[in-house]
Amino acid sequence: MQHTQSIADIRRDYSAKSLSKNEVDKNPLTQFEKWFDEAVHGEIDEVNAMTLSTANEKGRPSARIVLLKGVENNGFVFFTNYNSEKGMHLKSNPQGALTFFWKELERQVRIEGKVEKISQEDSTTYFKSRPYKSRIGAWVSDQSKPLISRVELMKKFTVQAAKFVGQEVPKPDFWGGYILIPDRIEFWQGRPSRLHDRINYRLENGDWQIERLSP
Repeated sequence: MQHTQSIADIRRDYSAKSLSKNEVDKNPLTQFEKWFDEAVHGEIDEVNAMTLSTANEKGRPSARIVLLKGVENNGFVFFTNYNSEKGMHLKSNPQGALTFFWKELERQVRIEGKVEKISQEDSTTYFKSRPYKSRIGAWVSDQSKPLISRVELMKKFTVQAAKFVGQEVPKPDFWGGYILIPDRIEFWQGRPSRLHDRINYRLENGDWQIERLSP
């Protein structure tokens, strides 16, 4: 593969903002909400898109983009098919990591912690708020499993949609929400000369410890 520019030569210097240990909130979730609000007002596309990293029982990692759907009960909420690859990972190894990157603000947030399912009641409430076709899609997709063709997928969608004509689409038992409860959150602010600001929160004995990390 040939490129007009060497991949190794692609770089950018960051200089938009700074981040000090003295200016961040003592609670990292409050600090996250502050940064998230600034990202929303910055009109960043897919502002709630985050990389979810999991690992199977043998420690093999896997990552994919999912959408944050709430910051509540001291954690970060997302939804998926329980039988998907990530669902199987979390069943055997209930630890995860989230990564947000808002390039327009030259910011990254890294979050690590344990993951558990939210209540079926809360999952159902959210499911009912989803667009109609997305609710049908949850029933149709055998997520992460091999699929013969897209034609086959659309046939399944049509058949499933016909089953629910004139009635509310119920939440499948195999679909619902998870919450990642963090014990570490790092806020990264891009700075010139790769001397980035990194403020790290570690949960120790129920209290958040704040430290600056080397870039």
